Amino acid sequence: MNKCIFLDRDGVLNVDRVDYVYHLGHFVIPPGVKEGLQALKDAGYLLIVITNQSGIAKGVYKREDVYLIHDAIQEGTGVKLDDIYFCPYHENFDSHSLTRKPGSLMIEKAAAKYDIDMDASWMVGDHERDITAGTRAGLRTIRLAPAGTETKATHLVDDLLAASKIIVA
Repeated sequence: MNKCIFLDRDGVLNVDRVDYVYHLGHFVIPPGVKEGLQALKDAGYLLIVITNQSGIAKGVYKREDVYLIHDAIQEGTGVKLDDIYFCPYHENFDSHSLTRKPGSLMIEKAAAKYDIDMDASWMVGDHERDITAGTRAGLRTIRLAPAGTETKATHLVDDLLAASKIIVA
């Protein structure tokens, strides 16, 4: 079985924006992401992105834009992400979907495809919906948020580099 880090995208791998990150002009990789991803890869983890992309349902951008940002993350960090799963749906615009976080179906699909050992794997996200999805799937969880933020995550840290140090330790 494989061990895996499931990663939210916006707010974890790139700086989040209220008006979505769907073109390269809005794309910024935060400090420490490259080093954090490399440490996780060196420790033998698969890296799989699990992200809600409701801007597709809202007509703001297209699926191709999600892949464009995914490719930019890989190019900008130099670290191979093993896969990306995204939910293009939003219940107020097209349909309800169990793949949309806090649902855990994207994680479960990836776990089945890649033969993931859930006990040896983690979900890292910046919102409580990421933590809920990870917990529902049986993962340990790390939330990236300011100290003192209320969370049900296993750990609360400032950034992906700090998260990677906890995981690798």
